[in-house]
Amino acid sequence: MWHHLIQHKPFEKNDPRIIVEGKGMRVWDQHGKEHLDGVSGGVWTVNVGYGRERIANAVRDQLIQLNYFAQSAGSIPGSRFAEMLISKMPGMSRVYFVNSGTEANEKAFKMIRQIAHKRYGGKKHKILYRERDYHGSSITAISAGGQLERNMQYGPYTPGFVEVPHCLEYRAQVETENYGLWAAEQIEEVILREGPDTVGGLCLEPVTAGGGVIPPPAGYWEKVQEICKKYEVLLHIDEVVCGVGRTGTWFGYQNYGIEPDFVTMAKGVASGYAAIACLVTTENVFEMFKESPDDPMDYFRDISTFGGCTAGPQPRSRT
Repeated sequence: MWHHLIQHKPFEKNDPRIIVEGKGMRVWDQHGKEHLDGVSGGVWTVNVGYGRERIANAVRDQLIQLNYFAQSAGSIPGSRFAEMLISKMPGMSRVYFVNSGTEANEKAFKMIRQIAHKRYGGKKHKILYRERDYHGSSITAISAGGQLERNMQYGPYTPGFVEVPHCLEYRAQVETENYGLWAAEQIEEVILREGPDTVGGLCLEPVTAGGGVIPPPAGYWEKVQEICKKYEVLLHIDEVVCGVGRTGTWFGYQNYGIEPDFVTMAKGVASGYAAIACLVTTENVFEMFKESPDDPMDYFRDISTFGGCTAGPQPRSRT
């Protein structure tokens, strides 16, 4: 195996750690050593803990009944799960199933770009992202990623992504009474510099996760929301880490009174029991993709192969 995110040279003389069993919050390695898992599967994924037989049984039952069919036809478990999910997300109404957080974010980027062509002649295509935030591992996702060490040596990157400053008050970039307001205003400055008629989306984590676990300063999100509405910028909240209970609410953005246009999620959605992720959006966005049914370019011309797996969205396993 080629392990993820690690230098393999030491393995020529020493074996890597292999995790062989998990139960609750604890895991055991190949030597029988017990570990308290404080990182939820290594990358903040197993929100509900290990060894949940009810989940495993629900997945097994669904695999026997119908393991897969392309999501262009839909599925009963997908429909039920979508209904349950949006009941926790007032203002959101449509769920698009994919198989990873990276892919979920890519779908939001594609929707923003297609809306730019449908409504603005392709001009309003730029997508802003924040220094220190992380949105996935594909070339386009790292083009929207604010962590230099993850991006280096993988360029050239996808054009049209523009960085805005971080909001880390601990390492404040200026001395000011209201740092949250100042940090949000830096986003507005970037929009004005690039041209409001060219900026279509803003992608942010509600709390920066891998970039330092950075909560936003007071007043930050209120101003960000105001700026997005002022310049007709679609607000994309990346909840891949923060979503499904990690911040004490169902989703991190719900701590701040945000009204997003897109919410993406993965990891805790199935807690590692299946590879499933979602892009959730509003009815307003959804309606944009069925305005001209006679136009073969009007709908969202996209598919995710493993978004059609039926074992991931299992409502019985979430109760």
